[in-house]
Amino acid sequence: MACRGRRPEHGGPPELFYDKNEARKYVRNSRMIDVQTKMAGRALELLYLPEDRPCYLLDIGCGSGLSGDYLSDEGHYWVGIDISPAMLDAALDRDTEGDLLLGDMGQGLPFKPGTFDGCISISAVQWLCNANKKSDIPAKRLYCFFSSLYSVLVRGSRAVLQLYPENSEQLELITTQATKAGFTGGVVVDYPNSAKAKKFYLCLFSGPSTFVPKGLNGNLEEEAARESTFTNERVPYRIARRGVVRKSREWVLEKKERRRRQGKEVRPDTQYTGRKRKPRF
Repeated sequence: MACRGRRPEHGGPPELFYDKNEARKYVRNSRMIDVQTKMAGRALELLYLPEDRPCYLLDIGCGSGLSGDYLSDEGHYWVGIDISPAMLDAALDRDTEGDLLLGDMGQGLPFKPGTFDGCISISAVQWLCNANKKSDIPAKRLYCFFSSLYSVLVRGSRAVLQLYPENSEQLELITTQATKAGFTGGVVVDYPNSAKAKKFYLCLFSGPSTFVPKGLNGNLEEEAARESTFTNERVPYRIARRGVVRKSREWVLEKKERRRRQGKEVRPDTQYTGRKRKPRF
């Protein structure tokens, strides 16, 4: 279960690890962007949200806003919280549509009870299992996080937290504190036989226990063979299932149509919609 090499959380607190250089990777590394987007899509799928209306979601450890962009493109509203100022700066620089908040999830979530219809988190929860100072007690920080998460969710809603547990003991610590806070649910493991593609999703229910979805299990040889690219230019954000380039005409038309379905006032489509305009001096 443990990953190879040195784990990021062993090098120090997340607000120091995710500095400007690390944040830059989440803007320009095509492979990293693709992986983060697909994990966000899988987490959203596991939430089992109603299809007939947009939802108000919480993104914990939102980073540079990649997962939030996916939520926006699926027609949902969201709020992101992250402990790294550099990652939030990257999110602001990318013009993400969600509201952003600087905060430590281990100290609890500062929202009113019943605020959110669901929650996702990508690669964040395992950071709470490490003590970066003497006053940090992982079990207490995890309980504080899960108890506040349970409070801010609408009753009967779900939280899907993708994580990288270091070992079975760490996973047990996390699930124990979630259960103690009132959650039911379980762990979904995608591609359990793949060393690279294996992913853990903690599916939590803030109400009566329902079925825990089954993990994916398929052939990922082609996916694993893909190479990453790193350039000095920003990689256009692509909607994973549609292949639509962000800010393109097709992307703008889809976004406008989605806003109309949400009952918002939107300008009529014209031949100039989505056209790149020359800079004015």
